[in-house]
Amino acid sequence: MSTLTVSPRGPLAGALPRPSSRARAFALDAALVVAGAAVVALLAQAEIPLWPVPITGQTLAVVLVGASLGVRRGGMALLTYLLAGLAGLPVFAGFSGSIAAVASPSFGFIVGFIPAAMVAGYAAQRAWDRRPLIAFAAFVAASIVPFLIGVPYMAFILNTVMGAELSVAQIFAAGVTPFIVGGLIKAAIAAAVIPLAWRGVAALDRDRD
Repeated sequence: MSTLTVSPRGPLAGALPRPSSRARAFALDAALVVAGAAVVALLAQAEIPLWPVPITGQTLAVVLVGASLGVRRGGMALLTYLLAGLAGLPVFAGFSGSIAAVASPSFGFIVGFIPAAMVAGYAAQRAWDRRPLIAFAAFVAASIVPFLIGVPYMAFILNTVMGAELSVAQIFAAGVTPFIVGGLIKAAIAAAVIPLAWRGVAALDRDRD
């Protein structure tokens, strides 16, 4: 009978029973990747409109997906999300999606979600996601990653493409400051949810024994 198993290291998805055949293992990985992309698409619709970048639930979803799936599958889930949006599926904030999104000031953040999920996955694969305080630190680090790509991209679109001529301070005020408190809250939520999920897996594992 298939059961969940607590591994010394690895993401939550590693607790799932692994199919013996390569085809079924691939199908499981594909399903997890698509499910991860769907979670991000869903939380993207939890939106507080701001200019030039809205506040959404995407960062929380990115961290949860990355920590749950690991580096490879987490990164693939966010790449799938990005490609689905560019293909026209309404997965971005505000149920939007189009190749034209590349000209949006917020698009760099979406690109940054891919390495962010991988950072969260890296933490999970080293079991840093099982204690809330350590998980919180790791998830804050993962949450910073989209800004490393998103803020310069936003500045380029606003100043070079749109001709806004915003100063560095104005760019920071528009692309960083509004997200600090929310980012910490979302990292804290993820740092509570993931260790709790691991405790649930451990309880099921004990019941099996």
